[in-house]
Amino acid sequence: MSTGGRASAAGTSTVEIDGIPIEVLDLPGAENEAALVLLHEGLGSVALWRGFPSELHRATGRRLVAFSRYGHGASGPAPRPRTPAFFHEEALDVLPELLSKLHLTGPVLIGHSDGASIALIHAAHQRVSGIVLLAPHVIVEEITVAAIRRTREAYAGGELRSRMARHHADPDAAFWGWCDVWLDPAFRAWSLEVEAAQVSAPMLLIQGAEDPYGSLEQIDRIEAQASGPVQRLVVPGGHAPHVEQGAQVVPAIAQFVGRDCS
Repeated sequence: MSTGGRASAAGTSTVEIDGIPIEVLDLPGAENEAALVLLHEGLGSVALWRGFPSELHRATGRRLVAFSRYGHGASGPAPRPRTPAFFHEEALDVLPELLSKLHLTGPVLIGHSDGASIALIHAAHQRVSGIVLLAPHVIVEEITVAAIRRTREAYAGGELRSRMARHHADPDAAFWGWCDVWLDPAFRAWSLEVEAAQVSAPMLLIQGAEDPYGSLEQIDRIEAQASGPVQRLVVPGGHAPHVEQGAQVVPAIAQFVGRDCS
């Protein structure tokens, strides 16, 4: 069910992928350094990054791109119903085409939650200069499922839906496309540990110590498997460390890309 309008963020444009418009924020930066590409969380969009893109852009001086996935923000609807395979479809089909259309090669991927999982898959198969994973998921934990069930209740109650409608042209598509995948019984065996072992690019793992959607086991497993250099930062707070602890997270990312991702 559509809200009938576009939830466009200020300063965005569109890029078509398979004839479907994708909302893109593209901030210019140094041409001789790898661009930063932001991949949002399961209920996110360009607008829901809030001030993080501009803060990171100022801190690094690099070109920065953020986009809303199919069914999110002001992007068009997904071409097919979403299944547990969507992480790999986004990482290996959609993202490469978007990067090509924006003339981006070897970027630094910065992913949050579901976006971090997509970044990890992409980095296992495509060349990147580095990856930053904020509250990533590589296995399905019981606390994750329990938290998503609570979020489903909040959406059914109406308050969450009304908030999402301010940022998504179709909040129902955004919400159920995320929720139904995570609560699909077939998804419980999902794991990205094989992909983590295939990543040789520098990696920065950032996790909130009290994240209700995932424990420190997520970044422990990534670090144990990764074949390249890994840094980690655990900060107080929950599932959005870049928002809750931006004063620590933004400088840590700027230092990481400056040292490891030139």
